[in-house]
Amino acid sequence: MKAIHVTKSGGPEVLKLQETPKPTPEKNQVLIKIKAAGVNRSDVITRQNTATYGKESPQTLIPGLEVSGVIEEIGAEVTDKKVGDQVCALISDGGYAEYVAVESSHCLPIPEGISLEDAAALPETVFTVWFDVFMLGKLQPGEKLLIHGGTSGIGTMGLQKAKAWGCETYATAGTEEKVAFLKNLGVDHVLNYKNENFEEVWKDEKIDVILDMVGGDYTQKNLDLLNKKGRLVYINGMKSMDVNINLRTIMSKNLTLTGSFLKPQTDEVKTEIAQDVEKNIWPMFHSKEIHPIIYKKFPLAEAAEAHRLMESSEHIGKILLTMD
Repeated sequence: MKAIHVTKSGGPEVLKLQETPKPTPEKNQVLIKIKAAGVNRSDVITRQNTATYGKESPQTLIPGLEVSGVIEEIGAEVTDKKVGDQVCALISDGGYAEYVAVESSHCLPIPEGISLEDAAALPETVFTVWFDVFMLGKLQPGEKLLIHGGTSGIGTMGLQKAKAWGCETYATAGTEEKVAFLKNLGVDHVLNYKNENFEEVWKDEKIDVILDMVGGDYTQKNLDLLNKKGRLVYINGMKSMDVNINLRTIMSKNLTLTGSFLKPQTDEVKTEIAQDVEKNIWPMFHSKEIHPIIYKKFPLAEAAEAHRLMESSEHIGKILLTMD
């Protein structure tokens, strides 16, 4: 089969389309003939740091954390899926390819009204938001949620889910075009962080949960914004992973500061997330309360161009690689 390999640490140009063996599913896995794969910032980090993320042989590293497609083969002990099922799936790697083997319990049926191709935009964003905002952040209906980077794939999905959950939503973005997009999406409060200081504008809002991927000096500003017993959840630190905070802020308001990486979670945790998502979030797609925001699609061979777009941060929503 054809797949995109990370040939060495570096820029997008190190992504090369090469022939590689087609995987064989293990007893609890299914083999998916991939229709499309989502592109995520984690893929960029992997490409830039093969010494950390490339296992023992970077040349065998195929990026990609989410796919959609059709099940072509099932493992000996798989009973909940069958050949021919259309699914989307969360995977640890290997998505930039024509086939991937994945745990059966990490696959979900394509939501009604979503195309097989567009469904590749769902697993990483939906799983991440459910795990961090709802499981760790314990967001409740009627509470207030702020997401920094509101037009990212995770941002657009998280804000829609929170709105459908009955929450008041807040978001920051870096251009007036992105601000306008989020307002049209139904976000209640949006500002351009390049023109306004969110910590000043929303200082009296008493926000309950903040999902942040910026880090750095945003951390103390986020803590200052939170309501009593508020929760600050981190999924990245694009500005800086090293922060200085005032512990008194946490103690005086009984705050929770937490975060996670989804990729290294155990198979059991991912299975639990998948079950929760199918129960709580999939009906929102059926009722058209939420939908994936797709910015641009690239053929598999143009993965490098997809990464350049990801690194530019110009996109709104998801970037996909398609196998046709």
